[in-house]
Amino acid sequence: MNGFRVGEDDFELDGRPVRLLSGALHYFRVHEAQWGHRLAMLRAMGLNCVETYVPWNLHEPHPGTYRDVEALGRFLDAVRGAGLWAIVRPGPYICAEWENGGLPHWLTGAVGSRARTRDEEYLGHVERWFRRLLPQIVSRQHGRAGDGAGRGGAGGGGMDGGSTGGGGGTGGGPVIMVQVENEYGSYGSDQVYLRHLADLLRAEGVTVPLFTSDGPEDHMLTGGSVPGVLATANFGSGARAGFAALRRHRPSGPLMCMEFWCGWFDHWGAEHVARDAGDAAEALREILACGASVNLYMAHGGTNFAGWAGANRGGGSLHDGELQPDVTSYDYDAPIDESGRVTPKFWAFRDVLAPYASGPLPQPPAPLPSLGAPASAALTDWCSLETVLDALGTPESEHAVPPTFEDLDVDRGLVRYAVTVPGPREPYPLSVRGLRDRAVVYVDGERAGVLTEGTPTLVAPVAGHARVELWVESLGRVNYGPRTGEPKGITGGILHERQYLHGVRARGLRLDAFDVPSAVRALPRAGSGEGRPGLYRGTVEVGSPGDARIELPGWTRGFLWVNGFNLGRYWSVGPQTSLYVPGPVLRDGANEVWVLELEEGGERVELA
Repeated sequence: MNGFRVGEDDFELDGRPVRLLSGALHYFRVHEAQWGHRLAMLRAMGLNCVETYVPWNLHEPHPGTYRDVEALGRFLDAVRGAGLWAIVRPGPYICAEWENGGLPHWLTGAVGSRARTRDEEYLGHVERWFRRLLPQIVSRQHGRAGDGAGRGGAGGGGMDGGSTGGGGGTGGGPVIMVQVENEYGSYGSDQVYLRHLADLLRAEGVTVPLFTSDGPEDHMLTGGSVPGVLATANFGSGARAGFAALRRHRPSGPLMCMEFWCGWFDHWGAEHVARDAGDAAEALREILACGASVNLYMAHGGTNFAGWAGANRGGGSLHDGELQPDVTSYDYDAPIDESGRVTPKFWAFRDVLAPYASGPLPQPPAPLPSLGAPASAALTDWCSLETVLDALGTPESEHAVPPTFEDLDVDRGLVRYAVTVPGPREPYPLSVRGLRDRAVVYVDGERAGVLTEGTPTLVAPVAGHARVELWVESLGRVNYGPRTGEPKGITGGILHERQYLHGVRARGLRLDAFDVPSAVRALPRAGSGEGRPGLYRGTVEVGSPGDARIELPGWTRGFLWVNGFNLGRYWSVGPQTSLYVPGPVLRDGANEVWVLELEEGGERVELA
C-alpha cells in the first residue's frame, strides 16, 4: 500500500516501517525570511519532520476578517523544500504558551466556558474557521494527487526506517499527520466535541492520519483520546512509564511522544529555566530505545513577537492561582536558540539521533549574519499616552460598570478607565475587584500607584470629589487550564470603601493600531518625555544589518517596534533583559525605533 499510514506497531510509508524524528518549530514565532535557515538546522540535528501549531487568533482578529492564513501554506512549502515531513496541529485550541491558547478573544468573550465543547455557537465559529484554514493543509498532504511528487529537497527521496529525508518521494506534499484539538484531556471530557472535530477534519478533505496528544495519565488519556484515532503522549522524562500508561489505553499502534519537553519557558519576574543538555539527551535516548517516534518540543522556540505571549495560573494541579505571564522570548532552552544558533543541547541530541540516519548527517548551515557593529539611539521624540490614545484608540464609551477588554474588542494592549468619585466625602480606600492584570492609577492627574490582582487597593485613601483614571494592561491571556479564556480588564468593579462607582468611561488601545506606520509618525511631538509614560520615537543608524538584540537601560515596561515590526513586550522585572531583533527587520542606514512605555521611561536603547 502506498502512502503514509498508522500500522499495527509502526508508522508505515509505502508499506515499510518508519520512525518519525520530529521537531517543533512554529512558523509564527520565526521571521519568514529565516524559515529556510531554521529548517536546515533541524535537518542537521538529525530530524526528518517538523511540527507546527496554527494560532487561530493571529489569523482571525475579528469574526470573518482573516489575516495571512496563507502563511501556513508558505511554511509548508518551505518544509517540503527543506526535505522534511510536516505534522500540523490546527487546534482550534493550541496552548503553546500563546495568548488565550490560540482562541480568539472575541470568541471566548462570547461563549465563555462553552468553548471547547459541543456548544453550537462555538462549533459554528470553529467550522467557519476550519473551512478557511484547512485548504492550506489539504492541498499539501502526502499522497495528494497532482501536487508534484518527488520535488523534495535534500534527502527528499522519502523516509525509511532511519532516513533523515522527507517531504518528497512518491507522495508529494509534506503533511503526514494532523492533530485533533490539543491536550484536551487536561481540560475536558466532551467526547461528542472531539468526535465532531475529527469528522469535520475528514469532511473538509484531511485524508492523512489523525492523532490526539495528552499527558500520560489515565484521566487525560480517557478525556482526550478518540476511538479509532491514534493517541500519543506528552512528557519530558520517564519514557518507559509514560508509554506503559499509553499502552493501558491503546494496546497496539505506534508509540510516539508528541511533545518531548526538552526545555521549558520563562515567566516575568521568575528565574530563568534551563535543562541540562546531558539529562535531556538521556531522556531522548530512552524514548528511542522504546522503539518510539518523537517530536522535540521545542526544537527551535523562536519569539512571541507583538505581545502574543500567553500566561499561566499558578496553584498546583488546579492552575487556578496567581497569574504568571510568559516572557517575550520563546527560546525554551531549545537545542537551537532564539537567534538560530546551535547550543550544547543541539550537539548532544545530534549524537543521539545520528545512529537512526541512513547516512552522514549534513553539517549545520552557516549562522545568519549578525549586526556589524553596536549602535544606540536617543529617543527624544515623545508623545503622551493620552495623545496616543486619542489618535489611535477606540472611541470612548460610558458604561454603568467597567467593560472588559472583550467588551471593547481589545485583544492585546491596554484600556483607560475613568470614573468620578463623588464629593464632598472623606478619604476612603479605593480598590478594584477582578483586576486583570495591572493598572497604573492616577487621581486628579497625579500618579497614585500600581494595582494588581494581588494588591487591588491603593495605599493612600482617595477623597471626593476626584477623577480617577486606571490604565489597565493585559499581560497575556491564560493559555492552559480551567481559566483559559477568562476576560481581561476590570472584570468586577471599582470600589470606594464598600460602594461601587458607576458611570465608567472606557477607551481601548489595541497593539495592532501601530501596524499603520503613517498614523504613528503623524502623532505630534510634545518634548523629551523625561521618563514619563508615553510613546518615544527615534532612529538608530546601522551600517551592517544582521541579527541583534536591543537593551533598554532605565526603561520599565512596555512594547518596542523597529521599522514598524513589533518585537514584543519588555519589562525590567526580568529574567529577560533584551529583545531579539531578526536581521531582516533591520536595514542599512536609519532605522525607526518606537517605544511605548507604560510606567517610567529611559533615554536610550542599545543595539548589539
